Amino acid sequence: MSAQDLQGASKKSCSVLRTLGTDIQWVQSYVTADKIYCIYIAPSTELIEQHAQDSGFPANSISEIKAVIDPTTSE
Repeated sequence: MSAQDLQGASKKSCSVLRTLGTDIQWVQSYVTADKIYCIYIAPSTELIEQHAQDSGFPANSISEIKAVIDPTTSE
């Protein structure tokens, strides 16, 4: 996706998020060559699915994050 495509997707996502209220928050997304992985804070997978549907984005898989680790976890 071009920078313009990514900007358009971001604008669409933010627009839909405003209509869904404050229960869902988009944290960030990771763009690879063929996929985009999005991180959300939300009370349910259904709300994330609603965001994807209303935005016109595919949400092929939704996984709950159970823990976060980083280099300081080893200390």
